[in-house]
Amino acid sequence: MSRPSPQLVSLMIIAGVIINTAQYSLLFTHVLGFNVETLQFKSTTFTVWDVGGQDRIRPLWRHYFNNTQGIIYVVDSNDRDRIGIAREELSRMLHEDELHDAVLLILANKQDLPKAMGVGEIVKELGLTEYPNRIWHVQPSTATTGEGLHEGLSWLDQALKQKQ
Repeated sequence: MSRPSPQLVSLMIIAGVIINTAQYSLLFTHVLGFNVETLQFKSTTFTVWDVGGQDRIRPLWRHYFNNTQGIIYVVDSNDRDRIGIAREELSRMLHEDELHDAVLLILANKQDLPKAMGVGEIVKELGLTEYPNRIWHVQPSTATTGEGLHEGLSWLDQALKQKQ
């Protein structure tokens, strides 16, 4: 039985996330610049651009949009004061021509905190129903424990394969 050849995928991670499970271990921190890493997950090799979320570098995101097939957008589920900013930036990004076909994974981080917004509230606050032609998923997660990260990447892997 032959193994399928690995799929090559270009991804962007907006903000930082710790990915740490039994299958792989990478640390993407809140960076002042940009990082690029290669991540093997199942039969897919992801080239991951961690572009950080600081105000002063957001205008530079567009330089990484070309050939991006998927976006991992990390939101702080506990930060109700800035979810509107996250919505504005996401909307601006999703209206870019280069990203019109990109699959979107929202990692709703900090689900371990008692006042964290749930999936339904995240969907509403980010206005995700305004994108009926976009393939998207909100994955509850806790970066410090890795909870939800494997499930999110599994969803992303399947969504990208179904698009082919």
